[in-house]
Amino acid sequence: MDQKNPHLSTPTAARNFGFFVDGQWRDGTERFERASPGHGTPVTRTVRCTVEDLNAAVAAARLAFEDRRWSGLSGAARAGVLLRVAEILRRRRDEIAYWEVLENGKPISQARGEIDHCIACFEVGAGAARMLHGDSFNSLGDDLFGMVLHEPIGVVGLITPWNFPFLILCERVPFILASGCTMVVKPSEVTSATTLLLAEVLAEAGLPAGVYNVVTGSGRVIGQALSEHPDVDMLSFTGSTAVGRSCVHAAADSNFKKLGLELGGKNPIIVFSDADLEDAADGAAFGISFNTGQCCVSSSRLIVERSVAADFEKLLAEKMAKIRVGDPLDEATQVGAITTEAQNATILDYIARGKAAGARLLAGGGPIDLGRGQYIAPTLFSGVSRDMPIARDEIFGPVLCSMHFDTVEEAIQLANDTVYGLAASVWTKNIDKALTVSRRVRAGRFWVNTIMAGGPEMPLGGFKQSGWGREAGMYGVEEYTQVKSVHVEIGKRTHWIA
Repeated sequence: MDQKNPHLSTPTAARNFGFFVDGQWRDGTERFERASPGHGTPVTRTVRCTVEDLNAAVAAARLAFEDRRWSGLSGAARAGVLLRVAEILRRRRDEIAYWEVLENGKPISQARGEIDHCIACFEVGAGAARMLHGDSFNSLGDDLFGMVLHEPIGVVGLITPWNFPFLILCERVPFILASGCTMVVKPSEVTSATTLLLAEVLAEAGLPAGVYNVVTGSGRVIGQALSEHPDVDMLSFTGSTAVGRSCVHAAADSNFKKLGLELGGKNPIIVFSDADLEDAADGAAFGISFNTGQCCVSSSRLIVERSVAADFEKLLAEKMAKIRVGDPLDEATQVGAITTEAQNATILDYIARGKAAGARLLAGGGPIDLGRGQYIAPTLFSGVSRDMPIARDEIFGPVLCSMHFDTVEEAIQLANDTVYGLAASVWTKNIDKALTVSRRVRAGRFWVNTIMAGGPEMPLGGFKQSGWGREAGMYGVEEYTQVKSVHVEIGKRTHWIA
């Protein structure tokens, strides 16, 4: 490493990580070695846990929930722990961002910004812990009083993906903790480091042992076992719709556990002729290139008004050609490496299929050779029809498909022409159009004249095959609770038996 700034070069040797159960670090006999997708050098070695390891983690989480070491605390006490986590994350921001970059391949500047968002998640979660409350019904007559309670659901299984290992983790953990639940986390095998670092942070902040447990390994073994585990009360999964469907089957075949699912997206960005086209082009370029397009809310379908389509696509192509693709540890890099070899191959295959289907390539269109690592140029296709695979499938890469419309109604129909409903944006200076489109396009998150904006105060989640439930904010805390109705009789009972 560079001694002046140890966070700007790769480590000289891969770092070994254990897994975390009941407040203790444990080791295993088999390990997975992860190479940096931006550099090709080994950076981490994590344990391939067994189902027995998972069972131990679930048992620890169960005991920690049942003895009320966490759920029995006041909201204020839980908030104090979450605020201390935020303070520690602020202190360790650069370190955590560094390991996120090494395993994921995202630019260092982006990773630091994501840690800032994670700090905000814990601060919002702390407030939510104090604000969580039920309701009362003083309308049942003089003889009966009613209360509605929010109680923590119990042990939560949390399965997180490789595209935003720490961000997606922190959009869930503080809100799960605010509700009073305990958890077992299974990060992606290729990006486990920062989930394990959070275990250190939580312990330092005073979280009781057994409340946060991390078990590493493959989705096929550990993820499946967690989905099926009969002593897990709720499963939160973020990933593909196909795997989300398997989680539904696993839950149904085990204990009918509650599910929270944030799944795939094929998100529209709708640009009207009266929009600020410079702003819209910059938003579109950002929306498809952020995190190399490996983003579930990535704006991958451009729906642009025909009268300005040619000019707008030219402007957008020029913008995309200027995006700085390079070494993720370079401060100037805007787009880093593709995270896995399999995803790299998938993206390139879709680009080839787009060309073969007759779509016109306006920008990018292939890999970038930087001597090491795997990189793909941000790509723009025009002349795309709605039946092309590049227009229908979630590519999960920096590939944007442009389609044209003439009327507001046609724009809405194109936007809704997908099995997904995760996110959408509209660009127009006409408030009538903005409100009409935002109310009629079926998506869980919507942006007007911006993209990927907002904070953890607002709920996250999708419509249709993009998932179930909501994360973040008060909705995200309530998601991890059960609602209980309590009836209290006042005074002498009127006897049924005389």
